[in-house]
Amino acid sequence: MQVLSRLSSASSCTATAMSFQQTQNFSASSNSTSLSIFEDSPLPGLESDLVGYVFGKKKATEVAHLVWNHVVRKGDAVVDATCGNGYDTLAMLKLVADESGTGRVYGLDVQGEALVNTYSLLDETVNQAEKQLVKLFNICHSKIEEVVPKDTFVRLVAFNLGYLPGGDKTVITKSETTLLALEAAERILIQGGLISMVVYVGHPGGREEFETVEAFACRLPVDQWICCKFQMLNRPLAPVLVFLFKR
Repeated sequence: MQVLSRLSSASSCTATAMSFQQTQNFSASSNSTSLSIFEDSPLPGLESDLVGYVFGKKKATEVAHLVWNHVVRKGDAVVDATCGNGYDTLAMLKLVADESGTGRVYGLDVQGEALVNTYSLLDETVNQAEKQLVKLFNICHSKIEEVVPKDTFVRLVAFNLGYLPGGDKTVITKSETTLLALEAAERILIQGGLISMVVYVGHPGGREEFETVEAFACRLPVDQWICCKFQMLNRPLAPVLVFLFKR
């Protein structure tokens, strides 16, 4: 695994880290707490996690990971635009790694602490061959195209927008650089690929960043993109799930 540094400003951007092909149906019994999930779903397991999320039993990141599982293939190239503590990076690695060794995970974070945490997690959980598939860069998420080789077919670009969990809460991702990162992700993503976001809105600047994400998604052409969000209406500070699937 390579850890590379690029010049960037911690004051300009940072954070941690999620094609949604089709929203699946689910039903809940009106007179009990049991849930009835369609067994013939083309996305097995997805409904149960979505229902768990709706009923407060699943975290946004868990739902994001399951959606990735239905998009990413072995040998794919993927981008964790905000490594954070490395859990998204690890999840991506498990999805792309196989015997061919062609899969790649490109991880970015402006905070050196985040990359140290990511490296430590990978060191504890995966073998040396798998670690070689990961390339980490100490750089802002707006610089994706500077670290992903030209003409790479990227299947997934994932973001956790906010601040590093357990880190300095004053160092946050910001609207300006996040917009640049999303525009870069739009350019490098292949058809059938996904831009996935968990957007934290409870900190200063978080709501404005979410509005930037929404504005970006709303202007994507409907014949080329499927864009959706999952948001708790009575929990205004809860993170928002956003999926942008390229047809």
